[in-house]
Amino acid sequence: MDAKNLLLAALLIIAIAYLTFWYTTVRRRRAALGTAAPDIAPTPLMIGIGFVTNFLDTLGIGSYATTTSMYKAWNIVRDEKIPGTLNVGHATATFVQALIYITIVEVEFTTLVTIIAAAMLGAWLGAGVVAGFDRRKVQLGMGIALFGAAFLMMLSLTNMGPAPGVALGISGAKLGLAFAISVVLGALMMLGIGYYAPCLIMISLLGMDPKAAYPIMMGACAFLIPAGSIQFIRKESYDLKAAIGLLIGGPGAVLIAAYLIKELPLYYVRWLVLIVVVYTATSMLRTAAVERRRATVKTPEVASA
Repeated sequence: MDAKNLLLAALLIIAIAYLTFWYTTVRRRRAALGTAAPDIAPTPLMIGIGFVTNFLDTLGIGSYATTTSMYKAWNIVRDEKIPGTLNVGHATATFVQALIYITIVEVEFTTLVTIIAAAMLGAWLGAGVVAGFDRRKVQLGMGIALFGAAFLMMLSLTNMGPAPGVALGISGAKLGLAFAISVVLGALMMLGIGYYAPCLIMISLLGMDPKAAYPIMMGACAFLIPAGSIQFIRKESYDLKAAIGLLIGGPGAVLIAAYLIKELPLYYVRWLVLIVVVYTATSMLRTAAVERRRATVKTPEVASA
C-alpha cells in the first residue's frame, strides 16, 4: 500500500472512530435522562442549511461563515454554541471532501502530512479553550474572525493576493513556517473561522500551485475537525439537533458539487457570500456590545443587593 492509500485508510479509521464516539456519547447521555431527554430530530431547515453550506464548501467558498450567517438569520443556534455545532456537524461532509480531493489532486506527501498534523494540533489546543468560552467571548471572537475571513475573501475576489506558484510541495524553512501557520489556523477554526481561505493564501505565498491547496485544506479539515470536536462533544458545547442537520444534509451536497464544480458561475456567488459574512460579523459584535451594556447595568444592582 502506497503512502496516499495509507493516508486515506487513516482518514476512514478516524471518521469511523469519530462517528462512533459521537453516537455512543449522545446515546449514553440520553439514556441517563430517560423520558426527560429532549427531541433531537433536526428540522427540514437545519438539514437544508447542511446541504447548501456544504455544497458551497466543496466549491471552495467555505461552510463555516455561511452556516453561521444562516444560524444567526433564523435564530437557530445560540451564539455560544455555534463554534461547537459547526465543527461537530460539518465533520462528516469534510471526510467525503477529503477522500475526493486527496484521491484526484496531486500534492507532495510530506508537505500534505506535515500541514495536516499541524492543523490537528492547533484544533486540539484551540477547542479546549473555545469550548469553555462564555457567550460574549464567543460573539467577540467570531465577529473578529468573520471580519478576517471577509478580508481574505475580498483579497481573492479582487486578485490582490499573492501570485500563484507551481510547486506541489515545500521543504526546509518553508515547511517549518507552514507548520507554524497551520497550527494557528487549526486553532482559529475551532472559533468558527474557516480554514480554506487562509490556507489558500498561505499555499500561494509559499510558492505552491493553488490546486495543491485543495487536498491540503480538505485533508487538514478532515483530520483536525474530529480532533477538536471531541472536546465540544465531551463538554456538550454544541447544539445537537443542528449538528445532526449538518450531518444529514452535508455528504450528499459534497458529491453533487464535486461533479458540477466546473459548470457553475461562482464569481457572483462569492461576492454574495462576502456581503453576508460582513453582515453576520457586524451582527455578532453588535450583540456582544449590547450584552456588555446589560451586564454593566446589572452589576451595581447586584452589589447593592
